[in-house]
Amino acid sequence: MWLLSKLLRASCTKLFEFLISNFPLPMSLPIERQEVIRRTLGGIADPHERLSVAMGWKTDLQPLTEEERTEEYRVRGCVSRVWLAAEMQGGRCRFRMDAESPLVRGLVGMLCGIYDGATPEEVAMEEPVVMEELGLLKNLSPTRQNGLAAVRRALVEFASKEMVG
Repeated sequence: MWLLSKLLRASCTKLFEFLISNFPLPMSLPIERQEVIRRTLGGIADPHERLSVAMGWKTDLQPLTEEERTEEYRVRGCVSRVWLAAEMQGGRCRFRMDAESPLVRGLVGMLCGIYDGATPEEVAMEEPVVMEELGLLKNLSPTRQNGLAAVRRALVEFASKEMVG
């Protein structure tokens, strides 16, 4: 009986591994993007070097035009000026941004890149935990942390309006 139990457990484990690897559960776009960031930056041991790489983070976000760098698009609560444009395309949130500071531009670009192309529900519900997990926020001044929080609020506000309307 003990041997049969052990064989069944091993078979179930193998079956489970087979099912997970061949039929993965669908993940939300923000979760997938955070996993890419986690894999890319997670191998960098030095937190300052990790922040430096994050500063140069490249996304596929379309740039803002000079005409869009106005008060209408400015994110309130950021010491360094940050502009954010949001729109819906095919039921998905699309974001474009710019910032004066290279560090802020990289971090806000990373944050917007996590959510660009996601559904409004995903934008509103999925928190950008990867930035905290990788210690990116720990090395920022409180004003920069508040600025990133203001950008996150702006993303959620846009998504929430789209869910209602």
